[in-house]
Amino acid sequence: MTDTFDHRQVRRAFSRAAHHYDDASALQREVASRLMEQLDYLDDPALNRAPPQLVVDVGCGPGHAAAAMQKRWPKAHVVGIDLAQPMLREARGHAGGWLPSFLPGVARRPDWLCADARALPLRDASVDILFSNLCLQWVEDLPAVFAGFRRVLKPDGLLLVSTFGPDTLHELRDAFAQADNAPHVSPFASIAQFGDALIAAGFKNPVLDRDEFVLGHDDLAGLMRELRTLGATNAMHDRRRSLTGRSRFARAAQAYEPWRRDGRLPATWEVIYAHAWGPQPGTPIRVGGVDEVHVPAHGIPVRKRS
Repeated sequence: MTDTFDHRQVRRAFSRAAHHYDDASALQREVASRLMEQLDYLDDPALNRAPPQLVVDVGCGPGHAAAAMQKRWPKAHVVGIDLAQPMLREARGHAGGWLPSFLPGVARRPDWLCADARALPLRDASVDILFSNLCLQWVEDLPAVFAGFRRVLKPDGLLLVSTFGPDTLHELRDAFAQADNAPHVSPFASIAQFGDALIAAGFKNPVLDRDEFVLGHDDLAGLMRELRTLGATNAMHDRRRSLTGRSRFARAAQAYEPWRRDGRLPATWEVIYAHAWGPQPGTPIRVGGVDEVHVPAHGIPVRKRS
């Protein structure tokens, strides 16, 4: 399978954006807040669930969600994971500096780990809650990444994720399509594809929902500046490697103008939310439409011949 994204470019873009990311991430914080509302379900006394021991935030960015979950569960071990090391430096600063949290009188703080969502360096069946806000749109092979999430999640552990859907930035995609034939907006998985990938990985009782946000901008240049501030630049392998020329940009800006409403250019963001539960050991993972069961070698009976 050929990767859709150049993951080195993804890392570079978010590394450059780390210091100013919060200046433009109001939407990301709002989506994180809505996603975290689903954690209230775990506090229902009727469930009789023990507090989580290990909570992991994949694609943690500047660490606000990880810090909020650490505050929610002060005794839990919270780990924030991100591909971009500068994002983790920002997260450390937001979470209270560099003092070790094991010192007397210092509240526990999250740990930060630079790693790829596609290859989590975590033990099997070790995670109670796996949280990921607006990270998976940079992953082309959802079944593979969900298989990795399932591997590290405990049976009955909670998976809570969000991503962007295919209507995201459709106005920008259409405008640039009229300016040239190079891709400028990433492809995004549909809610059906997202649900299918969860089921293929064997997760229990997946529930999906969607929101649509429309943000206004003065002009195309302002929208593009915001995307660069967020690190949400074009990272596809087949992207144009040269700068967008003035004439192409002007054609795209002109093509965008018919979308203008009430003096503002709209930018649509479709957000998909999903939560699901870790399956019991031995639950099949569907690979190419076939159930694939992994059985540990020590569980295979051996007949001895005399």
